[in-house]
Amino acid sequence: MRLPLWLKKEIRGGEKSLEVTRVISELKFNTICQSAKCPNIGECFSKHTLTFMILGRECTRSCAFCGVLKRPPFPVDVREPQRVAQGVKKLGLDYVVVTSVTRDDLQDGGAEHFVKVVNELRATVNDVMIEILTPDFGRNEDVLKVVLNSKIDVFAHNIETVKRLYPKTRPHFDYEFSVNILKFAKNKGLITKSSMILGLGETEEEVFDAMQDLRGVGCDILALGQYLPPSRKHITPVEFIPPSKFEEYREKGIELGFSHVNSAPFVRSSYRAKEAFNAVREK
Repeated sequence: MRLPLWLKKEIRGGEKSLEVTRVISELKFNTICQSAKCPNIGECFSKHTLTFMILGRECTRSCAFCGVLKRPPFPVDVREPQRVAQGVKKLGLDYVVVTSVTRDDLQDGGAEHFVKVVNELRATVNDVMIEILTPDFGRNEDVLKVVLNSKIDVFAHNIETVKRLYPKTRPHFDYEFSVNILKFAKNKGLITKSSMILGLGETEEEVFDAMQDLRGVGCDILALGQYLPPSRKHITPVEFIPPSKFEEYREKGIELGFSHVNSAPFVRSSYRAKEAFNAVREK
């Protein structure tokens, strides 16, 4: 499909961007920015922002829209928490976003590893704010509690799309459980966040319904962006949502009570995450 003009993005670089890629190469940690072929990678790296991806590069689930590798994963790298913390220190980050692949091969889905990363960040970097973006940990509430009890500032879990499209786009996830994950986190007193990609065939009414579901469990931050296929093998977009419609969704989100809504074609879950956190904290 030919991209409309509003989806043509300038590629940024510069010395700061090169420094980020050098640190990634030197310390050998993974980023979702690279693995998912994020269109914002140049812009974010040039601002010294990135999203760490732990538990390897291979995902055990096959979401139709995701660019992360789908194949049997390697064993968990026990030194990864130290490398992530050193990366944060070297880059001088004061706000960190950590996500992961889904690891259904692990008994706890990788929950304890998340906690080790958080603990290492707290021990190594002073006054760092930590946001984690997690999978559903096999829909195991006890395992989820292990992560929610760690010393984090923001908990994110993406519903990704509307309920009707789950069988087609996220066949191994459960919409209701994904919404309720955010309820569990809110009950712990955490700032919560979720994200959706649009253009997969959802209707406006379905988007509004999903927004209301998220607000019903107290979700604070919402991110909405246009789905762009990482390759020809991935699901094809049904439509390209114009910027004006994204602005309508932003206004609707504020009306529904979200503390912050980031809604534009190139928005992704972790895009300008620190700005969203600050906006919520200042309210």
